[in-house]
Amino acid sequence: MLTGIVAGLAAGALWGLVFVAPRMVSGFTGIDLTAGRFLVYGMVSVGVLAVSWRRAKRPTWSQARAALGLSVLGFTGYYWVLVLAIRDAGTEMPALIVGTIPVWVMMLGKPHGLRWRALIPGLVLTAVGLVLMAQIPADTHGEHYARGLVLSVIAMASWTAFALLNAAWLRRHPEVGATDWANWLGVATGLGGMVLALGLGTPVPQLMAQSGWPFFALIAVAIGFGSSWLATILWNIASQQLPASLCGQLIVSETLFALIYSFAWDGRWPTAAQWMAAALFTAGIMASIRAHK
Repeated sequence: MLTGIVAGLAAGALWGLVFVAPRMVSGFTGIDLTAGRFLVYGMVSVGVLAVSWRRAKRPTWSQARAALGLSVLGFTGYYWVLVLAIRDAGTEMPALIVGTIPVWVMMLGKPHGLRWRALIPGLVLTAVGLVLMAQIPADTHGEHYARGLVLSVIAMASWTAFALLNAAWLRRHPEVGATDWANWLGVATGLGGMVLALGLGTPVPQLMAQSGWPFFALIAVAIGFGSSWLATILWNIASQQLPASLCGQLIVSETLFALIYSFAWDGRWPTAAQWMAAALFTAGIMASIRAHK
């Protein structure tokens, strides 16, 4: 159980990077960042599979279709919508809305043998933290801010579905290792990134002519390798070893790290209310871990 908890928290730390990445490369479109991230993820996965081809498992057609569908829910579709939401509404409110994922996953993924009474402390602490964070004024962008909030809700629903369906698939297929499944998802996600790049992205020569191109490429590699390939392996380990309800609570760490990275990028300290919300999130994680022991 400890291995699963550490893996889930580490995945959250890596996922938190994707919230601040769009602000770090604000001169580039959301499609270009999404396509770049997932092309890198796909290339890493193909490279790993090529090196370990003789001993790596091959997916069946059914498994390949599952990987393709889940890659849209949890990667290309989800992150494209999230990037657009962050561009319209900034980092904090999308991070807050996506931060409700643990509540939904905990309620929808509760093990049959676990009583609701055991989950209430973690749920209440997380909910109070979210309510407190929602009271903190955030920068708005007129009509686009409202659109960003709607897109954030869509992204939240997409990843909630991915978390539940991915965990259920891994439980039904214990013969598939966490790394193999991450690589299969990576190949499917890379194909989606290629479709986005070719169909909607900026042509490569024009992209490379933009100011800040090397930094954009560095960020795409960082979130493609760390926040996609490595984080997916870690999350698969957590999904295989922990109940979906506990995994859902661990997603709170993504929101925590997203806020930490955002504050660091802005060069400012959290307010007292934000410190309190972060403390409540952390207490909620600890309460949920105790409930599942």
